[in-house]
Amino acid sequence: MKFRTEIDIKPWSEPIDYDTHIMCLGSCFASNIARRLQHYKFKVVDSPTGILFNPASIEQSVDMMMRATEGEHVVSASSMVKLEGRYVNYDFHSAISGATPEEATHAMQQRLYAGGWALRGSDLVIITLGTAWCYEHRELGGVVANCHKQPSKLFNRRLLSVAEVVEALTNIVESINGRVVFTVSPVRHIGEGMDDNSLSKAILRVAISEVCAAYDWGVDYFPSYEIMMDDLRDYRFYDCDMVHPSTMAVDYIADKFFGAALTDESKTLMQRVQKVVAAAEHRPFDPASEAYKAFCRKQLDDIAALAKVDFSEEKAYFERMLQINL
Repeated sequence: MKFRTEIDIKPWSEPIDYDTHIMCLGSCFASNIARRLQHYKFKVVDSPTGILFNPASIEQSVDMMMRATEGEHVVSASSMVKLEGRYVNYDFHSAISGATPEEATHAMQQRLYAGGWALRGSDLVIITLGTAWCYEHRELGGVVANCHKQPSKLFNRRLLSVAEVVEALTNIVESINGRVVFTVSPVRHIGEGMDDNSLSKAILRVAISEVCAAYDWGVDYFPSYEIMMDDLRDYRFYDCDMVHPSTMAVDYIADKFFGAALTDESKTLMQRVQKVVAAAEHRPFDPASEAYKAFCRKQLDDIAALAKVDFSEEKAYFERMLQINL
């Protein structure tokens, strides 16, 4: 007997490997996937402008990054907002800030420039949409990526239509050279109300389906939302806030992604990478012992055998441990 509806995901016809350059954009779930890819040493860049939830803000971020690489000074100091002693911008997450408007502008412009070139060089862009609800600044106009705890009277909350989401996603796809994989975040936006959250997710899913159908190649969908809702389908797979998937749930969804997206060689290589990463996290009982020195030399040999993987941090750590224990 089967007691759950496990989702069978077909292997990608063109899987990715350790030579694939990846960028993750969108909601906090995109960052969760990026961190797991980074853990296994894939070439991945995570959301240069920070976490973004709605399609319009993601489109704006992509546009800003592209314009930055063309030499345009995209961020203006006049568009800054002071938040708890730091200056932030409506187009960026609050994690990107500065002590002065000029410092914040510089940091944001650098993020856009570096992110734009990474985006241009990406073979795969994973975009996770969180919600179709957005906030428009009544005075400045346009959708904001983050309200930065400003008074609600400054914003107009509205639901993007399917047509608007399709247009935003199409503009993103047309701006990107590589392959695009969309996914809907399994995070529940219950602050919007459960009915509004369901409506929002439905709009995103329909829009993604239309965009995928419009392209013969290079635009696909990964069912992270469906895995959470229909496969896991239990509150034990949520964090204590009952909104975000638990670490176990994210790991499960990531494993589903790895299983479908990676080459067999990369899956094998991941296991070897994990051993080196775990070894670097190990704290020895006696760092000066001959046994630990031999352990460090063994890890350096393993790193040398995995030339295509960037183990610069781990290599520096093991070399340092050998030097201080001479």
